Amino acid sequence: MQFKPAVTVLVTAVALASLLSGCGKKEEAAPASAPPPPQVGVVTLKAQSYTLTSELPGRTTAFRIAEVRPQVNGIILKRLFTEGSDVKAGQQLYQIDPALYEATANSAKATLQSAKSLADRYKQLIAEQAVSRQELDNAQATALEAQAALQTAEINLRYTKVLAPISGRIGRSSVTEGALVSSSQADAMATIQQLDPIYVDVVQSSADMLRLRADLESGKLQKAGDNAAKVKLTLEDNSVYGQEGKLEFSEVSVDQTTGSVTLRAVFPNPDHRLLPGMFVHARLQAGVNDSAILVPQQGVTRDLKGTPTSLIVNKDNKVELRTLVANRTVGSEWLVEKGLDAGDRVITEGLQFVKPGAEVKVTEASNVAKPAAPASASEKASGSKAE
Repeated sequence: MQFKPAVTVLVTAVALASLLSGCGKKEEAAPASAPPPPQVGVVTLKAQSYTLTSELPGRTTAFRIAEVRPQVNGIILKRLFTEGSDVKAGQQLYQIDPALYEATANSAKATLQSAKSLADRYKQLIAEQAVSRQELDNAQATALEAQAALQTAEINLRYTKVLAPISGRIGRSSVTEGALVSSSQADAMATIQQLDPIYVDVVQSSADMLRLRADLESGKLQKAGDNAAKVKLTLEDNSVYGQEGKLEFSEVSVDQTTGSVTLRAVFPNPDHRLLPGMFVHARLQAGVNDSAILVPQQGVTRDLKGTPTSLIVNKDNKVELRTLVANRTVGSEWLVEKGLDAGDRVITEGLQFVKPGAEVKVTEASNVAKPAAPASASEKASGSKAE
């Protein structure tokens, strides 16, 4: 009877070992679970309306330019303006020595008076047949010549006062008091430029112009209405010019060396902030796309050939590869012409973890800002296209 506890302990130990062995076999037999689908962030595309604008380089040009030149020969007695100041049309700028021209005018007056007296005397004598008709005609002709000579002398005398032909800002003077000037000299005495308003000449490639015209004619773009002629400027320091201009005309021919067309806009310039020769960027409103597809740049990549592509998630939550036609940017987005439609879910986050055909878990992208739909946008050609 004293051996019963030992037998009981042995039986219990054998049973426990068998139970543990059975549990280990069950754990080894359980199959491994499948990994969860990768998570991606998507942007759902919407068709929107925006105004297409062309950003073109250009330079400012004075509205009017007048070179001040002498009309008579002589010595400069006075300069009557301050260099760099604004002058009015008709304002005297220089005084040329008038002594010689005053003498010539006085002589012409005396000659005219003598010729008129002779003509009047012959006119009285012709009735008495004291002079011939031919002598009277000659006397009258001489009087007319003397009158013309006096007019010429008076004009030359007026030209000794060099006047401003237009209103504007006058530059530096190329002559000083005591300088001899000539009516046939090549160099201008000074230059006046009208700065308000001011021209801005920009160039646009003929290819862009043809493409824009084709889009308008096909109805792909709608005309921007009255705003089609409006132009805005960005200056060299990237500041925006406060005044809005309007398109005046476009050149009627294409430059054969550059393949571009010159467009001219006119801007008000009351503060003379714009000076001739400044480099600027002009934004011209071209047309309105009522159903534009704008895709964040994070959702557009390029393949080995440089063709733009996007990965989208279809209705079955599987990844698809789309080839795009996207050749211009609008701020931080691509304007897609072909390859994507409204309602498509474009992957912008987690692209490195997926490939076409894979099943994914969809969430709203957090790496894309959500700006308000733009009223207008700038067009920048990228030169890359996809068919």
